[in-house]
Amino acid sequence: MEERDVIILGSGVAGLTAAIYNARAELKPLVLTGMADGGQIATTTVVENWPGEPDGIMGPELVQRMKRQAEKFGAETRFEQAVSYKANEDGTHTIKTDSNEYQALAVIVATGASARWLGLPDEEKYKSNGVHTCATCDGAFYKNKDIVVVGGGDAACEESDFLTRFARKVTLLVRKDRLRASLPMRERVEKNPKITIRSLAQISRYLGDEKGLRGIVVHDNKTGEESEMKVDGVFLAIGHVPNTSIFKGALDMDELGYLRADQHTETNIPGVFAAGDVADHYFRQAITAAGTGAAAAIRAEKYIASKRHADRR
Repeated sequence: MEERDVIILGSGVAGLTAAIYNARAELKPLVLTGMADGGQIATTTVVENWPGEPDGIMGPELVQRMKRQAEKFGAETRFEQAVSYKANEDGTHTIKTDSNEYQALAVIVATGASARWLGLPDEEKYKSNGVHTCATCDGAFYKNKDIVVVGGGDAACEESDFLTRFARKVTLLVRKDRLRASLPMRERVEKNPKITIRSLAQISRYLGDEKGLRGIVVHDNKTGEESEMKVDGVFLAIGHVPNTSIFKGALDMDELGYLRADQHTETNIPGVFAAGDVADHYFRQAITAAGTGAAAAIRAEKYIASKRHADRR
């Protein structure tokens, strides 16, 4: 078993910010990336609201810069997925991955959240074969095609706007009677001639064959009527599910599965701290994730120092 001062689960903005702070404190943090190296922001396009970047910065570039910065100060990154967590009687913590086992004095959970799917019949069949959750990853496959985006928030508007770079037409299906996105995002899609907003509408069924998706059945939430719609691709932007399954029964969670942490990022187990979207389903911004990542790192550093002081007594 490999022993570490601090293990950081997740390599998005929250995790890498924590790694920068802990590395500068000479704790030599180990960052376990999980399967989504770079987190959600690594799948976005231009990040326009990151402080100090007036011209914006590409999401993947931002996390790569942060990773280099953390490693410069002594952090180590490993492409491993944590599969179990255990709080030990001596106050340490055991993390098992798909290939290794670690013991740490402190753990910072920055595992983020994963894209939510509709859960319709045949959805598994068409995943990555007509139905997607990442426009940045798969949008280029739909040049001069007709696309549907599902959702009504900022993410759905951003995805729709981005996809017009490739698609001939984008239809934004909104389950409610209006977009819940912020005003700037609403204005962006409303002014884009390639985007059609269809309110009170949702997908009730996928249509296709072994070659892939060919269309959808749209349910009108006002009239109850259903109609077929020919589309080449569907992109879902309907929220996320927190990546907290390995902590069930150990760390306190809310009804949605997000970790409960106090204003200092501390969870119910001493030495375990939560940062970023894994504990935040309200703001869900890169800058707030970075802030909680820094806070978690500072608290972890102080926790380790106090624990070592107590052990020397």
